[in-house]
Amino acid sequence: MFSVNRPVPARRSTVSSSEAPKTWLSQDAHDRLQAELDELIANRPAVSAEINARREEGDLRENGGYHAAREEQSRQEGRILYLKEFLRNSVIGEVQASETVATGSVVTIYFDDDQSDTETFLLGSREISSTTELTVYSPESALGKAILGARPGQTVTYTAPSGADIKVTVVEFGPFEG
Repeated sequence: MFSVNRPVPARRSTVSSSEAPKTWLSQDAHDRLQAELDELIANRPAVSAEINARREEGDLRENGGYHAAREEQSRQEGRILYLKEFLRNSVIGEVQASETVATGSVVTIYFDDDQSDTETFLLGSREISSTTELTVYSPESALGKAILGARPGQTVTYTAPSGADIKVTVVEFGPFEG
């Protein structure tokens, strides 16, 4: 009997939805996103019908209507997949009070030791931005990562996309009230 040494295939590392980072959403934001998802799913037959109608117009190589309908279908299917995964990995409800900055906090900071240069924003999902007047920063952004876990009065430094180091001090924070 011959023994053949075969390379062992590398195991792929996948992230299941239970390992994906959770995103906090208010009930209102969740309901709005769920309604958008439901509408997109309900619109699938109309998009398919549009593609079929355009396909029957003739030569597909020069059929701009057909290609536009296919692009629209692709865009909608991508949004459907995104919303399904986003909603599956979201936490719905009120943010619990915390002693440190957490996702779902409304945070006031000042920049570079200049107490008059302040900004107040929500640290949360960009999907909630249409439900509030506040600017929304993602917890995965450079600023978001830097201030997560910070306390009032604490100064942190983060690197902006331009490469500049920016120093901010947390003035105060509290849970987002919607």
